[in-house]
Amino acid sequence: MTETPPALNLGTDGLLSGADFIPSPNCDERPDGEVVCLVVVHAISLPPGEFGGDGVERLFVNRLDPDAHPYYEGIHTLRVSAHFFIRRDGRIMQFVPCVARAWHAGVSCWRGHERCNDFSIGIEMEGCDERPFTDCQYERLAELVRALTRVYPIEDVTGHADIASGRKTDPGPCFDWSRVRHLLDD
Repeated sequence: MTETPPALNLGTDGLLSGADFIPSPNCDERPDGEVVCLVVVHAISLPPGEFGGDGVERLFVNRLDPDAHPYYEGIHTLRVSAHFFIRRDGRIMQFVPCVARAWHAGVSCWRGHERCNDFSIGIEMEGCDERPFTDCQYERLAELVRALTRVYPIEDVTGHADIASGRKTDPGPCFDWSRVRHLLDD
């Protein structure tokens, strides 16, 4: 019997009910006057191509052990985060309250507006460019975006590659954008 995931609701504190909250220090205040209007979808797996470990959590809270995997030596000093991380099984983890600015987009531009971290919510999907995402990840992503649109005037859901063209490829060629659009239209 499959357990039904909890309903998703965003509180006034920017925390999502139904998500495990692990606070990241890699965030700050949004600039005055910025309104959250964009959702940026990313893909991440640590080590690359491996799922289910605690590497992403450790990266987002600055506790990635450089000796745990050769790949970590080159990234353990990065100070990055996302608001949310959706695991392969659909479990949602939150690292930064939505009222704060997570450090997920880097150098970026959307519709002529630079510094996408200022006005976006970053959602990391546990995945990579070479493998399809899971059914429950798409379902939870759609639920999460619906919860966000109940609070924020979200104008678009886009990929990291779309706002950091030539620099990033995620969520990658295996990400089914038409499926996301279909789920959001339901």
